[in-house]
Amino acid sequence: MPRAEVGTPKYLANKMKSKGLQRLRWYCQVCEKQCRDENGFKCHAQSEAHLRQMLVVGENAGRHIADFSSQFQHDFVQLLSRRYNTKRVRVNQVYQEFIQDKNHLHMNATRWVTLTEFAKHLGRSGIARVDETEKGWFIAWIDSSPKALAKQEASMKKDRATRDDEQRERTLIAEQIERAKLEKEASDEGSASPPAGEGLKRDEGAEKIVLSFSAKPAATSNATATAAPTGLKPTAMKFGVNPLKANPLKRPNVFKSAAPVKSESLEGGGENDRKRPAPMSAAERLIMEEQERKRRRMDRESVA
Repeated sequence: MPRAEVGTPKYLANKMKSKGLQRLRWYCQVCEKQCRDENGFKCHAQSEAHLRQMLVVGENAGRHIADFSSQFQHDFVQLLSRRYNTKRVRVNQVYQEFIQDKNHLHMNATRWVTLTEFAKHLGRSGIARVDETEKGWFIAWIDSSPKALAKQEASMKKDRATRDDEQRERTLIAEQIERAKLEKEASDEGSASPPAGEGLKRDEGAEKIVLSFSAKPAATSNATATAAPTGLKPTAMKFGVNPLKANPLKRPNVFKSAAPVKSESLEGGGENDRKRPAPMSAAERLIMEEQERKRRRMDRESVA
């Protein structure tokens, strides 16, 4: 029975019936014809066109099978590289996308019987990385183009340089730690630590420090006379009043506290005869400084 001409209702009906994927067992790769059922495939196998084509293939079957295998591998790897690039993916997922094309080259015309053998062949050829897991076989394409190889080599050089820098830094840090340990050991040996039971010692000739909060009478001595400067006398503090009980907020009378400067008389004795104020103790000096600071702070607050 002749084929229906293109554009006729019979041709369109056949196209609509053959829409989508059909059984692989009813597909003739030599004639590139898909049959819808077993009877149709049997009729096609007995047709004159199929027998004539099989005679041509039978003359050199190995070459035709090799051509079909190389074509199938090329199309499969092209889909894998463009669709997933170097991403790891299941082999069956790639094959399902590959056979969605109705005019694709079927695997039954190649030298591989199963998809697993084809995946192992890709792994042995170095085209892809193949590994088996509990979920099935996974595949990842290996990009061997010159641009990719150059990029990979540059990345490897960068990684080696980074590792060399890290190694140098670790070596330098180790040397510094070793040097610091040696310096510490040398300093510990050089410095003799004082015994624990010796404690603090005071020199016998050192002057005694006495803190006295009681009033002291005025006294003159040769040592204080030579140390006192000439000029205004410092304002003497009233020792009759306890400085701790004095009111810091009360302003002192400037005119009352200021003492007139006595002129040096020619007839009165020499410089040694002058009366000098008694030296103040450390506690009295601290109290006077505290009162002076409070007075200055009150003056600033009143001005503000």
